[in-house]
Amino acid sequence: MDNILIIDKPSGMTSHDVVAAVRRKLKIKKVGHCGTLDPMATGVLVLVMNKATKLSATLSADDKEYLCLMKIGVTTDTQDATGKVIGSNSTEAIDKPTLEDAILSFNGKQKQIPPMISAKHHNGKRLYALARKGIVVKRDPIDIEIKDIQIVNVKDDEAEFRVTCSKGTYIRTLCHDIGRKLGCGAHMKSLRRLRSGKFYIEDAISFEDIL
Repeated sequence: MDNILIIDKPSGMTSHDVVAAVRRKLKIKKVGHCGTLDPMATGVLVLVMNKATKLSATLSADDKEYLCLMKIGVTTDTQDATGKVIGSNSTEAIDKPTLEDAILSFNGKQKQIPPMISAKHHNGKRLYALARKGIVVKRDPIDIEIKDIQIVNVKDDEAEFRVTCSKGTYIRTLCHDIGRKLGCGAHMKSLRRLRSGKFYIEDAISFEDIL
């Protein structure tokens, strides 16, 4: 079975958890994924099996599209809703046009500093493994591109937007940076991947259907 399988990843599972479950269920030794999704995130997870694993690097490099819900005024140590609150500020001075302008200003090529809670390596160790030990290291900024942002809804201290971005972009860091620009902080409340390259959420099957 040399296939590409598109899974709608449920929240609460790592991408590796999904790969391991599919490997066990389908009794396939070689299964990989093309683009990590955080445990809290849902949506398109591209799996490659057997000879199709040769396509992993190519498919992982594809643009991604997400639907993100961001909460302003609250900062967490993971930059998302799973983390510990480390800052809270009033959002009374942030009106809707100001919030929308801040979000849209992140369109284009830019530098982004990867979060400590990430799978990137530092001296051979994953950043999240260091973070769990309370170790914070300097991370070099990486080149990313926000290719499109479309605001879906803004209400009170939350904003929902669709974003298309290059490989390696951290949407929770994007939320964090938007909050920093606003001066009140922000974090990612939820995230759903709608597309990975040519594979859309409409192409995906639910994880439960695999079991």
